Amino acid sequence: MDRTIAGIDAYGILDSRGHPTLRVVVGLADSSTGTASVPAGASTGRLEAVELRDGDPGRYDGRGVLKAIANIRNVIAPRLIGLDAARQGEIDRLMIDLDGTENKARLGANAIVGVSMAVARAAAAAAGEPLYRFLGGPGAATLPVPMLNVINGGKHAHNTLSFQEFMLVPLGAPRFAEALRFAAETFHALKRELERRGYATGVGDEGGFAPDLESNEEACELIVDAIRDAGYEPGTDIAIALDPAASNIWEDGSYRPGGGDGPLSASEMTNLFARWCSRYPIVSIEDGLDETDWTGFSEQTRRLGDRIQIVGDDLYVTNTRLIRRGIAEHATNAVLIKPNQIGTLTETIEAIELCRSAGLRYVISHRSGETEDSFIADFAVAMGGGQIKTGSVTRSERVAKYNRLIEIERELGSAAVWPAVFDGWHWPPSAST
Repeated sequence: MDRTIAGIDAYGILDSRGHPTLRVVVGLADSSTGTASVPAGASTGRLEAVELRDGDPGRYDGRGVLKAIANIRNVIAPRLIGLDAARQGEIDRLMIDLDGTENKARLGANAIVGVSMAVARAAAAAAGEPLYRFLGGPGAATLPVPMLNVINGGKHAHNTLSFQEFMLVPLGAPRFAEALRFAAETFHALKRELERRGYATGVGDEGGFAPDLESNEEACELIVDAIRDAGYEPGTDIAIALDPAASNIWEDGSYRPGGGDGPLSASEMTNLFARWCSRYPIVSIEDGLDETDWTGFSEQTRRLGDRIQIVGDDLYVTNTRLIRRGIAEHATNAVLIKPNQIGTLTETIEAIELCRSAGLRYVISHRSGETEDSFIADFAVAMGGGQIKTGSVTRSERVAKYNRLIEIERELGSAAVWPAVFDGWHWPPSAST
């Protein structure tokens, strides 16, 4: 087994929106190879690591990735060839130093994270181990509870909904494959319910339905009806998770969710969520406030954090500096983790380790512009956080992750662990707001 990096290359592919992205191939001296395809977000935090795009309006409307590919071939590859692929931290730090910027704007986070992920895959192949075991060790056996997007809005759909994601959380299932079945059956029940009410059943960027509803709250009503129509008990078998992506509805110092609500202050947004948590089996709210509203997040966590999961995404962008601030200010009780937000696997793992040390939950997440690469499925099992967010049960770039998790669960057999991450949660809540 010779894990020395012998070659690195990259080429352009398309993501799930039909926009260009890149695929990286790392070859080792022993002929082992690793590939990685890089996703892209639409609703992005302002402090995310920077995707490098070409800016040529005559090619892919300026979204080409030839510059990122050239940086891999001409800058990164010459410095990494000859290194041991298993030395992930050393390789990632070298790329960070080569870039030399705080946000990876010179070489591009898309170039750097693609190489970082492909190196890990190549090292796992050389070791003869599945990626989840190579990254997580022999004890990596915890399957994640999925958050499955079933209604899209905001920047992920062209419809009347201002909130971005309405998700199923099949927390009452006994194992991952059954959780997926619970969700798939509810997804199809939701389609029938939408058709019965005369709504369109086309899907958005992440595979959830994208109807023109009267309000954001109507989406919750529809989901509860669909859970029951599928034969499940809301709050016992399946709960709801929300991602309002509230930075997109923050305007002139107020939140404007529409549907008869707003303009609202941060406290009034939290009041709205408190009412919804009483009416609907909501277990998690991500980005319920603007990414700069640290005071509002702290109040929201103080008021609702004992009953539901308050998740920061744009607030933290998988950055340890921002997560440390969140810990100090008690801003949330959970963090969304996206490798391409920060740009290397090493920094992503450091963010997770910080969450663990502070007792914060963490959710491994996809992006809205995805590929068929199932890296985050293995990564979720490797990191053992017990949660994954990777879209609906339709669109192959989402289903690829779920199918990989079924495969991992089957491979683990009786060693597979179904997490108790939401044990103790109950609905309707008894706590006061």
